[in-house]
Amino acid sequence: MKRARQTSESIELAAILAFSGGLMDAYSYLARGKVFANAQTGNILLFGVNLADGDVDRALHYAVPVIAFAVGIALAHSIKIISKERRLHWRQAALLVEAALLIVVAFIPDDLNLVANSLTSLGCGIQVQAFRKLHGNGFATTMCIGNMRSGTELLCRYHITKDPELKRKSLHYYFIILVFAIGAAIGAVASQKFGNPAIWIAAGLMLLGFIL
Repeated sequence: MKRARQTSESIELAAILAFSGGLMDAYSYLARGKVFANAQTGNILLFGVNLADGDVDRALHYAVPVIAFAVGIALAHSIKIISKERRLHWRQAALLVEAALLIVVAFIPDDLNLVANSLTSLGCGIQVQAFRKLHGNGFATTMCIGNMRSGTELLCRYHITKDPELKRKSLHYYFIILVFAIGAAIGAVASQKFGNPAIWIAAGLMLLGFIL
């Protein structure tokens, strides 16, 4: 397998972050009141459904993490702008901030799940903005639909052109989707076994990404 030109675009780091992305979604959904950390489309859908039912409190339960996710994107962009990169690359700083947020989340009690989910979504927004390429191609570590579209398109192009590079790139996308699903499965098991501290697994993965 070809090596990425920079570590932030490597398959190894992408796998770590995708695993963490799946884990965070499973954790927030199963341990924190059935809200998605990453799948903001799902949160927006549930916001609309609850709003239509007249349940404003429940609608806000889904709306606030969406806003937090957007703030996370803005925060990551701000880190990039203000970072001097003398000793610490801005993406490393982003991972440290995300890890710190996830460590805090474990200490938040269940009656403050809205806060816990908002902080988790904030971290996910940072992640999705900071890591957007895999071997030079656009991808996401916190959701699958874009990766599925890209992987399938490349696979279709491969069957027409027989270009092995297209096949290799498509397999990268499907591999990341698989890792995301495995992360979700581990997140489900960990959430049931460890409860709120299960999110520390994701924090540890952020620190591993920082080291890479």
